Amino acid sequence: MAAAEFAAAYIALFTAHHAADYLAQGDRMSARKAGWTEQGADGKPIPHSGWGANQLHAATHSVAELLALGLLAAVFHLPLPVWGVTGAVLWIHLTHSLIDRRWPVRAWMCRTGAAGFVQRGGMPLVDQSMHLVFGLFPAALLIAGGAS
Repeated sequence: MAAAEFAAAYIALFTAHHAADYLAQGDRMSARKAGWTEQGADGKPIPHSGWGANQLHAATHSVAELLALGLLAAVFHLPLPVWGVTGAVLWIHLTHSLIDRRWPVRAWMCRTGAAGFVQRGGMPLVDQSMHLVFGLFPAALLIAGGAS
């Protein structure tokens, strides 16, 4: 039965991920979550870490995941394990925060021979792949492992 919980959890997390990344994230948050620099009144650059926007975005994911998993549990009367769901949501929060700093994506691409793909605009595709592979897949395993 754990395979069914894994599949259901993965679909719910996948749906929540897309809702949080594309429906709930505006241009401002997207531009600021990895840090940004603005020009001060004196003309000098003022760097910002971007961690506030980053954590707000990751929290949006956490809320979307909890809603999707709660809906899944309610509609299908699926008893999802509290510790598995908690671990999954925390794992996605952490991995999403790190991946969205953008440097891990760029580093991965440059170290795997895909630096040219960076120049051709491929970072968003690799970013999404990293979220699915390193975030959602292990999170669904955590949920399914606690359900067995």
